[in-house]
Amino acid sequence: MRRGEQPPWIVSDELWAEIAPLLPPRPPRRHRFPGRKPIDDRKVLCGILFVLYTAIPWEYLPQELGFGSGMTCWRRLRDWNDAGVWQRLHEVLLGKLRAADQLDMSRAVIDGSHIRALKGGPKPVRARSTAASQARNTTSSPMRAAFPSPRA
Repeated sequence: MRRGEQPPWIVSDELWAEIAPLLPPRPPRRHRFPGRKPIDDRKVLCGILFVLYTAIPWEYLPQELGFGSGMTCWRRLRDWNDAGVWQRLHEVLLGKLRAADQLDMSRAVIDGSHIRALKGGPKPVRARSTAASQARNTTSSPMRAAFPSPRA
């Protein structure tokens, strides 16, 4: 990171304007036992990006950064993933790139991990033997009779 550059885990205002409408609404707080006030979604997203960028374990996310606990970030990531936020964000950003004619599909790669594997595909055929005759069975060999198993 160069001097004056923003760290890669800090979400810009422009990117946040794209992401915020895609996030599911937070459930309302209870009146009687409201619990802790939830951390702002943008801060949590920065915490998620920090963990992914630095590859630290979730539980080691520094509290001093103000992103919430690692468990909070992990739970939000799970909830947002279940709500389909990342897929919708991917589609929105691709649409914007296509509209601005900035998407170069000549460099696209199809990855097999994104294609559903069908069950019950063709089974490989067992290779035929190339030997002239079948090997002798070791259970009926004369050596086996001469040297019985100690368990017998």
